[in-house]
Amino acid sequence: MKITSINDKTTLNNGVEMPWFGLGTMNTGQTDEEVASVVKTAANLGYRAFDTAKVYKNETGVGLGIKESGIPRDQLFITTKLANSDHGYDQALRAFDESMGKLGLDYLDLYLVHWPVNGHLESWKALEKLYKDGRVRAIGVSNFMINHLEALLQVAEIPPAVNQYEYHPLLLQPELKAYCEGKKIQVEGYFALRDSQDNPTIVEIGRKYGKSPAQVILRWNLQSGVVIIPKSTQPERLRENADIFNFELSDDDMTAINNSGNEKRINPHPEEVIKIVAGQK
Repeated sequence: MKITSINDKTTLNNGVEMPWFGLGTMNTGQTDEEVASVVKTAANLGYRAFDTAKVYKNETGVGLGIKESGIPRDQLFITTKLANSDHGYDQALRAFDESMGKLGLDYLDLYLVHWPVNGHLESWKALEKLYKDGRVRAIGVSNFMINHLEALLQVAEIPPAVNQYEYHPLLLQPELKAYCEGKKIQVEGYFALRDSQDNPTIVEIGRKYGKSPAQVILRWNLQSGVVIIPKSTQPERLRENADIFNFELSDDDMTAINNSGNEKRINPHPEEVIKIVAGQK
């Protein structure tokens, strides 16, 4: 897979083009102004995709940064997510309006169900309405395992375009990735750089290419067919993370990285989250 520019895009199952590379914004600042500053800096470095969520409590800051960046809206790809507390048809529609108000946008590029907790099937019907009404260009899910996807696909009129879940050298989940690819659901990974940068295999590969371990991991993601949204608040790290389009890992390097992990999960398993949320209600 040849991805040679920060502007390269993957085509989703509904024909919408989504950048392979963007910025994750969880924990990017304490104030709206701090978040906006990070978003503007990233935009100046060429980032065009920005991922947020209601539970990050920074949609207002992300929206402010988008506005202040001066980048034309049609050149940006903005994602936010439906919170666990907002499931149900009517609740999901209200939550979308709330997020859009904070972001200051007329339309959204991608709206995701954040976790497959109780009520998400009813919420999906709301997302389908938003999609049909042209308020969002694509709809998808986050943290869905195969069983959750199978249940959704049984009732969905519109299949999810994206499944965003934890994906890094320590957690490949090959069965889930293969399932998504088979259903033409684009995999988007988060926590790409967590706990993997001191991996000796990755460090050695980085030396060979004159790249940092972080750059090797991000390039590995892209060549694995995974959309990435690495997070940073530091301009030099934002620049470094984006400097991954001038080299390509060999097949042997890809195999070595695939074999270097131990299936270590950072976030709770989705089934644990389902139980926790159910116990709170």
